[in-house]
Amino acid sequence: MDFVSIRVITGDVARLVAFYERATGARAAWATEDFAELRIGGATLAIAGTRTVPLFAPGSARPAENHSVITEFLVDDVDRVHQDLAGVVTDVVAGPTTMPWGNRSLLVRDPDGNLVNFFTPVTPQAIEKFAR
Repeated sequence: MDFVSIRVITGDVARLVAFYERATGARAAWATEDFAELRIGGATLAIAGTRTVPLFAPGSARPAENHSVITEFLVDDVDRVHQDLAGVVTDVVAGPTTMPWGNRSLLVRDPDGNLVNFFTPVTPQAIEKFAR
């Protein structure tokens, strides 16, 4: 089995794609106006509009209602990402903070309110864990 992607359902695909393009530096590949994918490292962030939900199961997913998932991005310098996103992110949940497990993390909300964590390993153990 391979973990391939995570898909976010949104009411405004273009707005959410623009946010993630800006935040990650990746360019989206658009399949339709209702579906785009950003390949980042070895994973894909898929962004789909509400019109795609009935193709799976009507009413099974609703935009802007996530209260349990945090999408995470490993970055070279979380403090620089914080500065770069200063004019883009309107909801910084927690500014750059070094966590007990050794990552320096920035927690924000995307335009739909989904939690997004940008982190940089800073302790020897965390650096070793995420060595590329």
